[in-house]
Amino acid sequence: MIVYFTGTGNSRYCARMLADKLGDHCTDAFHFIRDGVAVELSSAKPWVFVCPTYSWQIPRVFADFIRAGRFSGSRDAYFVMTCGGDTGSAADKNRALCQEKGLRCRGTLTVVMPENYIAMFNAPERKEALGIIAAARPVLEQGAGYIQRGEKFPARKAGAADRLKSGLVNTLFYRFNVKAAPFHVAGSCVSCGKCAAACPLGNIRMEQGVPVWGDRCTHCMACICGCPTGAIEYGKASQGKPRYQCPDYQG
Repeated sequence: MIVYFTGTGNSRYCARMLADKLGDHCTDAFHFIRDGVAVELSSAKPWVFVCPTYSWQIPRVFADFIRAGRFSGSRDAYFVMTCGGDTGSAADKNRALCQEKGLRCRGTLTVVMPENYIAMFNAPERKEALGIIAAARPVLEQGAGYIQRGEKFPARKAGAADRLKSGLVNTLFYRFNVKAAPFHVAGSCVSCGKCAAACPLGNIRMEQGVPVWGDRCTHCMACICGCPTGAIEYGKASQGKPRYQCPDYQG
């Protein structure tokens, strides 16, 4: 079974493509995370956890979801991580998580997809984004082949810089960067409530027709990139930047 978490759709695209190639089923972690429900799933096929990379690790909310959940049946687990560049030493962290859960880690596949973290970086324009997605498809097809054959994903040895990024830098990122306070809404807001509906932590509420952010945030960018009028900004960091949402997987 393929279990995924996504903010702007990259990981959903990858999960659905893998499900198509493997003849498997997809489960979205969104409502379990939002509702605080510990998932109970069973699968005879290997577990494939698909998620974005947040500061060179899997998102903490997704790691917590896996820790809290019960995954019966197969004991094999693969990780597929979307990213804008690399995943640091995330594979080491994923192996440790599998040990906690009594799963056999079968490796981590890095899949470069369009950047969406506009709180810090630039998202690509549509044409460039579609080219990046097209280049990712052969990587996913190869990954599906490893899973079908029951083989581990090829391992990449992490260096000191990788361990630094997935270790200290990740810690500092969550401490100093992952904040909801800079989010605000401009006058072009149409009070549609899509941002509140898209937040996996239920951190946005509508007050007098405009979104208000609470103190829980995972920086998934679902609200700012999913706003139909581009009314949401993250301080000055997002101003003038393209918003990005991955198109649906079409096969």
